[in-house]
Amino acid sequence: MGDKVDLSSLVVRKGAGEKLTMITAYDYPFARLVDEAGIDLILVGDSVGNVVLGYPDTLPVTMDEMLHHTRAVSRGVSRGLVIGDMPFMSYNVTVPEAIINAGRFVKEAGADLIKLEGGEAVVDTVAAIVRAGIPVCGHLGLTPQTATQLGGYRVQGRTAAVAQKILADALRLEEAGISALVLECVPDRVAERITASVRIPTFGIGAGPACDGQVLVLHDLLGLGGGGFQPRFVKRFGEVGEAVRTAVSAYRDEVVAGTFPASEHTFTMADDEFEKL
Repeated sequence: MGDKVDLSSLVVRKGAGEKLTMITAYDYPFARLVDEAGIDLILVGDSVGNVVLGYPDTLPVTMDEMLHHTRAVSRGVSRGLVIGDMPFMSYNVTVPEAIINAGRFVKEAGADLIKLEGGEAVVDTVAAIVRAGIPVCGHLGLTPQTATQLGGYRVQGRTAAVAQKILADALRLEEAGISALVLECVPDRVAERITASVRIPTFGIGAGPACDGQVLVLHDLLGLGGGGFQPRFVKRFGEVGEAVRTAVSAYRDEVVAGTFPASEHTFTMADDEFEKL
């Protein structure tokens, strides 16, 4: 699979115009698969809440849950960089608490860097975490943990004033020491301007093709998402959900019909030993 990805190589690849890849994973089997596929960064997102754990959104996700899933992903990854996503209120209270929680992702869960949401309000926190020796990925635009303050899950930066604020926040975060930046649901030209204005790589999700890389939720691109809603920025690259339903239905039918298990799936006992029984 090649050598382990390192953060400095991402900057070099950005400068060379090489596109980068990021995808979410929440467990060991999927982590192995996406790593073997050559994905550069594997994000253990707090989207685990609504994608895997059945929560209505990301807000209920706890540090313990994030550490549990990040540990599982780390065990399955050998090439890509693992990003632990800091859940709501794990970095919003005090800077010392944020450093401790960020450190837990690295020390206890094997993450290579952490991600947190926000701009100006978290700049000091980001700088402190970086000073503690923990790489950080920023997240601007639509920030799901504070979506209610943004008017819901909608595109951010459609006015010049808001777009300028996102750009300014990106520059502040870069100055604070972030190693990468996720841009979610911002107009393509705004993302292009930000990408050209920072030295660190940007990863778009609903932010157009000009970002240095792209990120999607694994379950969305595989057709495993629930509820029927599919964001505009999602492209399905497979229909794994339908394949699972088909396979499980076939299993159910064969069990009910008595055709599974067949002789080739069954262990036997010698006649003389059975007589003794």
